[in-house]
Amino acid sequence: MARTKQDRKIEAPPIMEGFKPFGIPRRALDSVVLSLDEYESIRLLDYEGLMQEQAADRMNVSRPTLTRIYENARKVIAQAFVEGKMIIIDGGNVEFDRQWFRCKRCHKLIGGIENHIKCNNCPTFNNDELTPINHPEQTE
Repeated sequence: MARTKQDRKIEAPPIMEGFKPFGIPRRALDSVVLSLDEYESIRLLDYEGLMQEQAADRMNVSRPTLTRIYENARKVIAQAFVEGKMIIIDGGNVEFDRQWFRCKRCHKLIGGIENHIKCNNCPTFNNDELTPINHPEQTE
């Protein structure tokens, strides 16, 4: 029987929910899913330029596991680029350091309900306009 996957530590959710090819309506596109842990591997290795051992430590996984996550992320991104597919960033066995929310109106990320302030683009201000990003089992 396979072992249950260990939660991967993610610093923060991405500021966007995905990407789509320029000039093609969303309804006309197929999509691929890039999991949150795959996104984090790309962010740590390619964007921040960390060594694999450092990135693995930050994600709370082994280096070989990080390599598998990263390779799969590259395949998903390559498929989207070559086949003209939209990338949806969602899912995966992840754990955040705190509760994250996204504004339903302007899609701004808010790290912790205590950091929710009125944004210039939103006509109203209340906590009902926030959608939790963390899965229920990930909250403390």
